[in-house]
Amino acid sequence: MGNREVLDLRDIAADERAFEGKTVTVQGWVRNHRRQKSIGFMEFFDGTVLSPMQIVYDESVQDFAGVQAIRNGAAISATGKLVAGRGGALEMQAQEIGLEGDCTEDYPLQPKRHTLEFLRDIAYLRPRTRLFQAVFRVRSIAAQAIHNYFQSRGYVYVHTPLITANDAEGAGNTFTVTTTPPGKPYKAEEDFFGRNTALAVTGQLEAETYALAYKRVYTFGPTFRAENSNTKTHAAEFWMIEPEVCFCDLKGLMDLEEDFLKSVVREVLDKAMPELTFLQGYAKSNLISKLQALTTSTVARVTHAQAIDILQKAPRAFEHPAVQGEDLFKEHEKYLTEEYFGSPVFIYDWPKDIKAFYMYQNDDGETVAAVDLLVPGSGELMGGSQRETRADRLSARMAQLGIHEKQMEWYVNLRRYGGCTHSGFGMGFERLVMYLTDMENIRDVIPYPRTPGNCDF
Repeated sequence: MGNREVLDLRDIAADERAFEGKTVTVQGWVRNHRRQKSIGFMEFFDGTVLSPMQIVYDESVQDFAGVQAIRNGAAISATGKLVAGRGGALEMQAQEIGLEGDCTEDYPLQPKRHTLEFLRDIAYLRPRTRLFQAVFRVRSIAAQAIHNYFQSRGYVYVHTPLITANDAEGAGNTFTVTTTPPGKPYKAEEDFFGRNTALAVTGQLEAETYALAYKRVYTFGPTFRAENSNTKTHAAEFWMIEPEVCFCDLKGLMDLEEDFLKSVVREVLDKAMPELTFLQGYAKSNLISKLQALTTSTVARVTHAQAIDILQKAPRAFEHPAVQGEDLFKEHEKYLTEEYFGSPVFIYDWPKDIKAFYMYQNDDGETVAAVDLLVPGSGELMGGSQRETRADRLSARMAQLGIHEKQMEWYVNLRRYGGCTHSGFGMGFERLVMYLTDMENIRDVIPYPRTPGNCDF
């Protein structure tokens, strides 16, 4: 097709009127090809915008018979004049369509609405569907929005290790890292690192070391958890955002979480409206108004004890009764955010027995300065705490939970070597993307989901 400049559909969409009547060249893929005796219509996309372009050709196109033979899924180059179609959007009257990469007859993505389960089985092809073009564009925009937020506020981006000897959550649901061949007895002292190591479930502890040097840091990377769970919200590999901030107490942390979330949502609303509009129609939901409401909402703040009291006095019965000192269930989160407050809500000062060892122990001896952020339609979205800064309290709590202080000596030493009040939170990125897209299953917001029994493309 000569040396004509190739345009992306995003270039054309940015100023359609300027391109009307112009002859241009585009490159991409055929989503659907409808043929008639002397004319044809191709639904063309190139991945740069959500909306496809219709390419119309007739017998005047070069190699009409060859063009008619082009199948769904094929990669093509097309040159032609852009004119306004029936709906007002530009379409191409093709002069030349060249086959860049053929596609076989058994191409799975034929023009019909496929089930999500079917598309998960062909995860390597599902980005070509409009649904997943929308989902993963939102994911990309949200990821950049997260970096934009922290970078514009002087945070240092820290890459924490993916292989670690620490289990920060204390849950033990980790993947062992070993070079021991299958079938050979495992001896940690003879293994690659000479000790038990695992894939990281969090980067928080290491991030704290950098916060105590840079004041404000954040991590954003993959984490791993070996929970044998097949729910809609669990995956073995997922991404976490974990900022750590010095000279910040629990109140300051809640302020940060609220500002961060609203900023990210605003940027997604600003940059991904075509995708959000499509996703709202797909899910038949009020997605856009939900996100817009969050950006202007007042976030309620109650202690865990107050939240349990509200639930116990609720004018309805729960499947799981709310109990002081115990965790919340999804139905509790839904009631608090959607019925009682009608807004996001921070629940803080949690019972220490259901929270991690590193959280600041309150003077009552029963609770820790931990906080969860619950949002309407999703439940818990973030979890964080003010970190324990008193070495003696931290050591005593570790001993109580059977955590070996020798292994964590470096962490305790942070409290001895210029420690200060500091706080941080963690947010599962996939959970955020689910909230931003109204997708119900974590398998549909991560490119290649890793779940029990599944590690395939």
